[in-house]
Amino acid sequence: MITRRTFLKASGAALGACALPAVGLTASAPKTVLLQCAWATKNIGDIGHTPGTLRFLERYLPQAKVILWAANTNAQVDAMLKRRFPQVEIVKGSLAQKDGAVQRAIQRSDFFLRGPGMGQSTDFMIYCRSIGKPWGLQGQSYFPDMITGEGGEERKALLNSAAFIYCRDSKTLAMLRAAGVKPPVLEFAPDGCFGIDVRDEERALNRLKKHGLEPKKFITLQLRTHSPSSPGVDDQRPQKLNPLHPTPENIADDTRRAKVYQDLIALWVKETGGKVVIAPEVEKEMIYNKKFVYDPLPDHLKPHVVNFDTFWNADEACSFYARAHTVICHEPHTPIMALAMGTPMMHTFSEFHSPKCWMFKDIGLEEWAPEFDRTSARQMFDILMGIHRDYAAAEAKVKKAMAYVEDRAKSQMKVLQGVIGA
Repeated sequence: MITRRTFLKASGAALGACALPAVGLTASAPKTVLLQCAWATKNIGDIGHTPGTLRFLERYLPQAKVILWAANTNAQVDAMLKRRFPQVEIVKGSLAQKDGAVQRAIQRSDFFLRGPGMGQSTDFMIYCRSIGKPWGLQGQSYFPDMITGEGGEERKALLNSAAFIYCRDSKTLAMLRAAGVKPPVLEFAPDGCFGIDVRDEERALNRLKKHGLEPKKFITLQLRTHSPSSPGVDDQRPQKLNPLHPTPENIADDTRRAKVYQDLIALWVKETGGKVVIAPEVEKEMIYNKKFVYDPLPDHLKPHVVNFDTFWNADEACSFYARAHTVICHEPHTPIMALAMGTPMMHTFSEFHSPKCWMFKDIGLEEWAPEFDRTSARQMFDILMGIHRDYAAAEAKVKKAMAYVEDRAKSQMKVLQGVIGA
């Protein structure tokens, strides 16, 4: 775990190095930050990055104007963002469109901030470099092939041209440092989703009522399966995280992991009499979690288990997770939202999906982040019951971790403030 003292010492030095106003700007001129985010609408994690990062900007850089380049939203997400951040300008479109809405927004901004994510996109780096626009990364994770293989040296050179890079996990941070990536600032800062505070109380309360759920008397879970992200679309990445045609080994993994969750459900129901909600982070998992987790359950357990029949937005999910006892998920952003709402969590991770799983270790919650394939249902249940038996202590642990997250986010925003001379 990166200590607070180590982080503050490094970021303080970086802030001193970046404190001068950008060339051509006066200290009193209003500054504009363009945030690229809002990656998708079929995954509440991809939705949640945006309001969380905007909340960090609002709190720690209130004097700046913010433009959001929304990569992919819908009417429901747009309405949520406008309710919570009415002053934020939203633009949509492609960077490739010459003199389009996106290019014009970048040109009239003082800084380009790439929001939290996982991937190898470099088009924004190349464009910003071509027009002399300073840019930085907030809450990034990378697989090793970002800096290895064909084009790896060119991508490292692009990374070195950033004003700062903040990795959301220590493994990505160590990998970039070992590879010789050396922008002015290369440090750890949390995934922007940790900053989320949007709520939809009405929808969440209606959902609780519909399924007969009582606050703090149910847990939630979701399995990530080897299944396509969209019908008919294959995953072109080398990792094949969402294959169009799962292999027999993929299906065996899904079946084995689902059995662990089924056994965990049985242990929870037997010990507490509480309910279990299969609550989706990703829309496509609704049918697969029903197939692999819910349908094979014995008949005597099914009355205790709720399998959602409709997807939701991040604001409703937050209001719902605020009332859960504990949130358990194979994906990472459902647990992040739970923590932001003050609710204990468990991230049953598989590092195959990316090094972002280490986020929870990095903020002091390693014991709540067991590796899926090395942890039995009984061991997961022991973690869950540790939370259950002293719930007040678990809530205090959440509060401590979130205070650490907030401190790191504040430090990162101070560095951004220094870079743009705000």
